Amino acid sequence: MPLSQLYSKGDNAMERTVTINIYKMWKNNRFLIFFIFLMVVFRTSLADWNTVPTGSMKPTILEGDRIWVNKIAYDLKIPFTNIAVKTFSNPQRGDIIIFESKKAAKRLVKRIIGLPGDTVSMSNNIISINGTKLNYQLVEQYPDKLIAEEISADASYHIQIHQHTNNMISNFYPVKIPGNFYLVLGDNRENSADSRYIGFIPRNEIIGRAQHVVMSLNYDNYYLPRINRFLQKL
Repeated sequence: MPLSQLYSKGDNAMERTVTINIYKMWKNNRFLIFFIFLMVVFRTSLADWNTVPTGSMKPTILEGDRIWVNKIAYDLKIPFTNIAVKTFSNPQRGDIIIFESKKAAKRLVKRIIGLPGDTVSMSNNIISINGTKLNYQLVEQYPDKLIAEEISADASYHIQIHQHTNNMISNFYPVKIPGNFYLVLGDNRENSADSRYIGFIPRNEIIGRAQHVVMSLNYDNYYLPRINRFLQKL
């Protein structure tokens, strides 16, 4: 018998063995495989959680917080894509959003300050929207920083301002936000790479809305859990 036929028979036997092994693996683990598939689809299209490694959203979100992301807060998207098949609502002023920034080349968490069509400016950390200044109330004051409540007609939340820093990023001239774009800022105003650095955020980059802290680990205390932040609303 020619050697080529012997190799052919050997290859066919090997292929049959591989096929049988794959079938057995599927048969024995099909429920686990299906469950993993559903979990991947769930985290891709419906909900997910993100660990926050920086303090750009202090005092609202701390380093080590793991936040719950509602991915259908605004749109239902095809799994593993940014293609929306149904829109439920549009982001609102004050929402904390998660977006995949092409300019920053990473996923970011920021707060929406300006909506499409708004004209926004900042003067010494005081924001004006369409010519009207937002209201501010002092919450806490420390030697190097203060916590204030920033209040608009649509939302209120706490921000952190450092009192002895370079104010170059605390000011910008009025800018008009184009359609389908948003202006976002971090609540930690002098320590956030936001629209002041990466520009307006396209609507299709927005992944979802963060509304709760799932759990939190204290990076400065041996990663011990911050029990008081578990399930805390943002």
